[in-house]
Amino acid sequence: MRGGRATALPAGAGVSGLLYPPALRKARRDQQLVSKRLLRADPPKEAGKVVSILGEAEIQQFLRLAQRGTEEKEREKALASLRQGLQHSETQQAFIRLETSMRTLVGLLTSNQALLQLEAARCLHELSHSDQPVVAEACLPATSYLLTYLSSHSSDFTELCLYTLGNLIVASEGVRRQLLPQGIVPALAACIQSPHVAVQEALGYALSQLLQAKEAPEKIIPAILASTLPQHLLQLLQPGPKLNPGVAVEFAWCLHYIICSQVNNALLITLGALSTLGPLLLDLAGAVERTEDAGLELLACPVLRCLSNLLTEAAVEAVGGQIQLGDERVVAALFILLKFFLQKQPSLLPEGLWLLNNLTANSPSFCTSLLSLDLIEPLLQLLAVSNVVSVLVLTVLCNVAEKGPAYCQQLWPGPLLPSVLAMLAASDTEVVGQSLELLQLLFLYQPEAAQAFLQQSGLEVLDRHKEEAQLQDRVFALRETALHG
Repeated sequence: MRGGRATALPAGAGVSGLLYPPALRKARRDQQLVSKRLLRADPPKEAGKVVSILGEAEIQQFLRLAQRGTEEKEREKALASLRQGLQHSETQQAFIRLETSMRTLVGLLTSNQALLQLEAARCLHELSHSDQPVVAEACLPATSYLLTYLSSHSSDFTELCLYTLGNLIVASEGVRRQLLPQGIVPALAACIQSPHVAVQEALGYALSQLLQAKEAPEKIIPAILASTLPQHLLQLLQPGPKLNPGVAVEFAWCLHYIICSQVNNALLITLGALSTLGPLLLDLAGAVERTEDAGLELLACPVLRCLSNLLTEAAVEAVGGQIQLGDERVVAALFILLKFFLQKQPSLLPEGLWLLNNLTANSPSFCTSLLSLDLIEPLLQLLAVSNVVSVLVLTVLCNVAEKGPAYCQQLWPGPLLPSVLAMLAASDTEVVGQSLELLQLLFLYQPEAAQAFLQQSGLEVLDRHKEEAQLQDRVFALRETALHG
């Protein structure tokens, strides 16, 4: 690895996060990025009640009552009982075995009685949460109606339909294959304009599941980029008092998946992705200084990834992307976040350092900011965290040193050489290799560094690696440079 090269992170790499339920947040951090969600709001009298598994005969009875009961309350109660039973996988399997059960449930979903319709949707939602693809595929007759109801006047009903669709998208490629021609993309593009935060967040969930499908780069993302979804998505990430953290997290991950597909990142840059994400990063750093809320890292992670990956695009230079970000403010904000991660969430340090690497790789101005803000020493303090962090820190320093004598002169003297000598003594091949790269650049542009290296027994440390096949050539080259210039 050398300095001077911006590199992209794949969609599933590194650490990721999602707001709200702790179990779901942990799942995201464990890289289980595709997860289902369950909305349950049982009345108090039902809370804590033991729910029985239903047999085929009981399911048929509840469906018959719901369809033909003489009183509306009786019909709603029957569907509520069915919904509770569908919390069990055994009941779900029994339900899909019955030939007419889904047709009856879809009929109830399309009824003109709002409460009955809502209970039918809740039954579908329970089915959508199954971990069996066959159950999700049994729900195929309902998908076109769920899409239609995204334009419902009831925000609660729309939210329920969105989470149900999101769960079904996770479960089955067959469901996704059917949803595309049924018009899920234009339906989501219309729904994203809802003023209701709960609907926006639910839509972000459904969209993120769609974007993570293995066929997304070829079959889904081109349609999404051709719609108005990207413009609205970026609007919902605009920093300011209207920014909702939960909604922002959902859509920041959506943007990350789109960027990682590399279908048309030039379009996203043209639409203002950088000019949205840069100020959002500044806002996050400001929020970190005002509060110790650990939830902030959950938005910082996808924002950092989006910026890191966009900076690898050739289109960034065409639109003055580096200028859009603003050198010193972004670098200062990034170090505020790095300090926060070091204290609260060290596993996110690589995310911030990856962005710093991509900022400094091809930009002398960002390297200048790093030096003028006296951030080299805080950067060196991160070397002790882990091998991954050490390699990234050394890579950033290589980016700076590679810019030439004037930059190396500002790196030298100071704590740099003792820190790099300590890294040179490490056992990790990648850490040692990157240390060799940095020393080679320093010796090339700042000859005094070679003399100090020899005086501080650098050759003894260097000789420890002369028998390592992966390092031999670089060790020999550095030794020659140190001794003979």
